[in-house]
Amino acid sequence: MNAYALPPNLAARVLRDEPMARHTSWHVGGPADLYFRPANVDELAEFLAWLPAHVPVHWIGLGSNLLVRDGGIRGAVIETHGALGGLERVDEHHVRGGAGVACAKLAKQCVKWGLGPAEFFAGIPGTLGGALAMNAGAFGGETWRHVVSVTTIDRAGACRERPAADYTVGYRHVSGPADEWFLGARLRFESRPDASNEDIRVLLARRKATQPIGEWSCGSVFTNPPGDHAARLIDSSGLKGWRIGGARVSERHANFIVNDGTATAADIEQLIAHVRQTVERTHGVKLTPEVRIVGEAQP
Repeated sequence: MNAYALPPNLAARVLRDEPMARHTSWHVGGPADLYFRPANVDELAEFLAWLPAHVPVHWIGLGSNLLVRDGGIRGAVIETHGALGGLERVDEHHVRGGAGVACAKLAKQCVKWGLGPAEFFAGIPGTLGGALAMNAGAFGGETWRHVVSVTTIDRAGACRERPAADYTVGYRHVSGPADEWFLGARLRFESRPDASNEDIRVLLARRKATQPIGEWSCGSVFTNPPGDHAARLIDSSGLKGWRIGGARVSERHANFIVNDGTATAADIEQLIAHVRQTVERTHGVKLTPEVRIVGEAQP
C-alpha cells in the first residue's frame, strides 16, 4: 500500500500499519495497511474513489463484534465513529442516524424525544452501522424492525437512498445490493411520552448482572440456535472458565469470551473453535459465530 500516494488533503488523516488492537473491544489484532478516519462524507467519498479497485475495504465502528487476526488486515479500514455520528429527529415518528452513532446514544436520545421502543439499543455495544449490517438486537428488540430506509455509499463514492424493502433481513443477518455500505438510516418509532432513562437503567443493570461488563470481550460470540440459547449449550458442555492462552470462556456468561490482557487473536480464535467442537460433540448443535473474523494469521 505504500506504493500509492494519497491526495494531499487526505494524507494526514490516513494511518499506515495501524495496530488494530487499539481499535477493537478485544484489544487484539495486527496492523492494518491503511486506517482512515474521514472528517465527513465528502472526504469518505474522495477516499473510496481514490482507493485502487483491488484493495479490500473493511469498516469499523466501536470495534465490538470483531476479531482481527494477529497478522493484521491487508487493505483499508474505515472508521465510522465520529464522522458519521450525526443523529437528528426528522418528524413526529422518524429519526435519522449516521452509521457511526453509538447505539447507546441512539437509545438515550430517543428516550429524551419520547420515542420508542428504542431502549433495547442501549444493550448493543456498537454503532448503528454495525447494527444495520447484522440486524443487531438486545432485550427482545431488533434493529431492522425500525428501519424505513438507509443511505449507502459504493466504491466510486456515490451515495444512494434505499428503502428497507431492498434488503433481505433475518436473525443477525442482512443481505442487499452488493458493494455498498451503510452510511446511516431513517428509523421509525412510536410516541412514548412516558419513556424515561429509568427504563434504560433497568436494562443495563440486568446486563451488568449477567454479562462480563468491564472485561475485554466482543459481546456475544455465537448466535442463538432456534429454540435454544448458545450460553446454555456452552455452559452445559462444561466450558465456563475454559482457557486457551489469555482467552477464556466467561464464568458470568458462557457466550462471552474474555481477554485477560495477555490473549492473542489466535488464542481467541482457537477457543471459539474449541467451543464449537465441544458443543457439537455434546449436543449435536453447530453454533454459528456472531463475531466477524477478519485479517491474516501471524506468520
